[in-house]
Amino acid sequence: MKKAIGFIGLGNMGLPMSKNLVDSGFEVFGVDRNQEAVAKFHQAGGKIGQSIVETTKRCELFFTSLPSSQIVEEIYLGKDGLLENSRPGMIFIDTSTVAPETNRKLEAAAKERGVGFLAAPVSGGVIGAVNRTLTFMVGGSRQAYEIALPIIKELGQNIFHVSEDIDSGTKAKLINNLLIGFYTAGVSEALLLAKQSNLDLEQLFDMLSVSYGQSRIYERNYKSFIAQDDYEPGFALKLLNKDLGFALDLAGESQLDLPVSQFLYSVYEAVEKSGLGEKDMSVLYKKLQEQTNTTFEKRGS
Repeated sequence: MKKAIGFIGLGNMGLPMSKNLVDSGFEVFGVDRNQEAVAKFHQAGGKIGQSIVETTKRCELFFTSLPSSQIVEEIYLGKDGLLENSRPGMIFIDTSTVAPETNRKLEAAAKERGVGFLAAPVSGGVIGAVNRTLTFMVGGSRQAYEIALPIIKELGQNIFHVSEDIDSGTKAKLINNLLIGFYTAGVSEALLLAKQSNLDLEQLFDMLSVSYGQSRIYERNYKSFIAQDDYEPGFALKLLNKDLGFALDLAGESQLDLPVSQFLYSVYEAVEKSGLGEKDMSVLYKKLQEQTNTTFEKRGS
């Protein structure tokens, strides 16, 4: 019989991942502060975990999918958190993208409790979570990884054990998201130039899709958001900006100067401060378009 799994965090990524575990025949207990998300999980066949404390009594293995380092530390290290209520032999897998320092802090606390901890950030977005095609970048104990691997395979298609250094997967993920930041900015400016040049954006997409200008971020941002003029988040701009900040911190630890990345971070930070942080990262295109229109209006006045 398959053991029960706890899943903390039923947001854009956590909900489809937890539902996939239910569909695979696992008994899954979900916990989230958002009761609407909990209701959707329950409707999909999941069981409601009344609290973290109660859920740790039922489950031996946990996944967490949370939006920030602060919340991850609260969930794991708080008085009523996962580690305080853990038992030797349990395994915790954090799929959140957090600061490498947070990974190290949680691993140390997990070792004191005699439990396994893996830092396993994912890439592939909501579509990847729904379709079980996520990439997992896992750092941590090889032994814990081998135990968890059959379950992780139910969620992802590309699974990498980066190394036993707990923050190694996170470092790989931050580099991935740094590139996403570049691609998103490039797509936004390129499409703005195309539109101002009276090019048909659909035809341009078809041409560039068979040229070196093609990229998965171009396809994602244009087809799912820009072409639809709908920026409800798949990956919120504020989360991308958070990860860019972590990547720059990582560069600082290595005494690397990344001037282009620094400038890019300032661009996203300005868009977030303008009130668009909750929107999808592709909203950068709309913001640049609005700024261009404003500039033309001022020149014409």
